[in-house]
Amino acid sequence: MTRALMLLRRRLVGSVFVLLIVVVGTFLLLEAAPGDAVDAYIVSTGGDAGMIELLRHRWGLDQSELTRLATYLWALLHLDLGQSVTFSRPIREVILERLPNTLLLMVSATALSFGLGSALGIYAGARPGSVRDRFLSIGSLALYAVPGFWLGLVLIVVFAVDLRWLPIGGIETLASDKTGLDRAADIAVHLVLPISALGFIYLALYLRMMRAGMAEVWRQDFVLAARANGLSRRRIVLAHVARNALLPLVTMLGLQSAQMLGGSVVIESVFSVPGLGRLAQEAVAARDTPLLLGIILVSAVLVIIINLLVDIAYAFLDPRVGASETGA
Repeated sequence: MTRALMLLRRRLVGSVFVLLIVVVGTFLLLEAAPGDAVDAYIVSTGGDAGMIELLRHRWGLDQSELTRLATYLWALLHLDLGQSVTFSRPIREVILERLPNTLLLMVSATALSFGLGSALGIYAGARPGSVRDRFLSIGSLALYAVPGFWLGLVLIVVFAVDLRWLPIGGIETLASDKTGLDRAADIAVHLVLPISALGFIYLALYLRMMRAGMAEVWRQDFVLAARANGLSRRRIVLAHVARNALLPLVTMLGLQSAQMLGGSVVIESVFSVPGLGRLAQEAVAARDTPLLLGIILVSAVLVIIINLLVDIAYAFLDPRVGASETGA
């Protein structure tokens, strides 16, 4: 327990510097882009020079870049993400409305891809070179090569348009007034296609990694010793081979969290899921820099938290890693 706390403390200290780099780098990149929120507003609604000057002053765009960066960093120290230009509301409120939908999509897709991918990888790697191993390997490679948006569109056409088994998009039925378990079931039905489109891509990756890891572990001396002692193949696969092959997948789970979050942007757009992905798209279209900064910051915090949990899990699964990290 002490080793895990020491590891957590070291990671948290490093995460502060990571977040600072993300915020400053993103701010400078957005400032370097042509145009701002006033330009986007004037293009969509129209206005004269007086209105442009008034809006720039109201939104603080008439100040220097360094002054705005310092003001933003000072506000972040007080957990204030600022005001959204697009929604005329605190950014924290806007993000908190959309964040649960993105988390639900990400967690469900990760559970699907990691759980089913690992199970299929164990099934394929239990007998290397067999027909099922070749079939699953080729199938996973083909699935991994498919773009997420294309897979999402195919799922919509087949299951929502042709078969009419599932809704086309959205997070729940509008104006349904459902509550409790009925609402939960309605949301679950709406998320079947988005979760499948996002999860199947990474399912193929975990399947191939588990299969490759098991092929490597099969050649280890302790596996040969277990076979020589007469242990059943099923016990060797589950208790020795799969367990050791699972460690790289835990590492990949943390590394893929950022890509999973990025993939949710596309999937949310395809299926009209009101999450952070669609919110970021709206912020970019409106040149709402404070809102986009808030979304990127929250996304970075999510990735850091996921990697912290993965590091702690890995330290428990492999004590040698935790000992080396803490200097024990």
